Amino acid sequence: MVKVAVLGASGYTGGELLRLLSLHPRIKLVAVSSGQSAGQRIDTLFPNLKGRLSLTLEPLDLNHLADKADLFFLALPHTTAMPVAARLIEKKKRVIDLSADFRLKDPKTYERWYKTPHLHPGLLAQACYGLPELHRNAIKSARIVANPGCYPTGALLGLLPLFQKPLVDSGRIIIDAKSGISGAGRSPSQATHFPEAHEAISAYSIGRHRHLPEIEQELSLLAKKKVAVTFTPHLVPINRGILSTIYIKLTKKIETEEVVKLFQDFYEGDPFVRVLPSGELPNTRNVQGSNDGHIGLVVDDHANRGSATLVIVTAIDNLVKGAAGQAIQNMNLMMGYEESLGLTAPGLFP
Repeated sequence: MVKVAVLGASGYTGGELLRLLSLHPRIKLVAVSSGQSAGQRIDTLFPNLKGRLSLTLEPLDLNHLADKADLFFLALPHTTAMPVAARLIEKKKRVIDLSADFRLKDPKTYERWYKTPHLHPGLLAQACYGLPELHRNAIKSARIVANPGCYPTGALLGLLPLFQKPLVDSGRIIIDAKSGISGAGRSPSQATHFPEAHEAISAYSIGRHRHLPEIEQELSLLAKKKVAVTFTPHLVPINRGILSTIYIKLTKKIETEEVVKLFQDFYEGDPFVRVLPSGELPNTRNVQGSNDGHIGLVVDDHANRGSATLVIVTAIDNLVKGAAGQAIQNMNLMMGYEESLGLTAPGLFP
């Protein structure tokens, strides 16, 4: 059994990691840390874990924590994970970082979007972008895995198959994504305060959301040329889930059923991607609590604009496939376990 630790365990992502790890048959959770909640028991901070986990949250002291575990999940804020990851890599530990600190390969791009220089640019070349459906083999041997952001996970799952065939105009991609409020984190703000967020839907950070360069980086690597997208995120009054609606221009006439078959063939053997039959569309309710990603597809030629538009709809749970579940999926690959181990529970219904 591999010994694991979760650093930064007091937020929503940390809590979801703990819930899923408590169900995993091949790990031993040996340490949890929190800067704000040190000294509290896990089952006090997360009452849903009573009778399952009783560890006490420790301060983030690597002199004490580093030798306790073999693999570390970092659920730390952006910009603060860098030195922690570097120290752990020096000690020959394996790291799965759920912040954005190792997702972008270009340190200049990181500095532009996160307003601070990258403290360990040499590690960026070592870090593997942790989307298993794209980088499965590289993840297996990686020492440090950069867990993707929630919005990029939903968007990329909907776009990956199209870059294997000359079907689409990669210069015209529009992503309209709607996220539940847990994606904003556990610390309260005016935007996530109940009277502000309830019965309200709002767009934000249009053209400047920090997940935008992450999406463009992975698509550009696939296309072998610069790909730019229009990305508009929205906050919607639900706890969990991301629904992404993606619009991309087709370069040739094709029926919806043919696109569905293309996606089904691409994701054959992927344990968590469900390509829905023609006529069915995803709903965030159906993936809640699961590591599944649902994809629906429609070829829209109604407006007769000279060429049809492919409309792709994806649904994921932002805290599971968009964060903690995907991190455990990556851990399974790194440790040589069955990829779906500990993650096979279906979504909740209703």
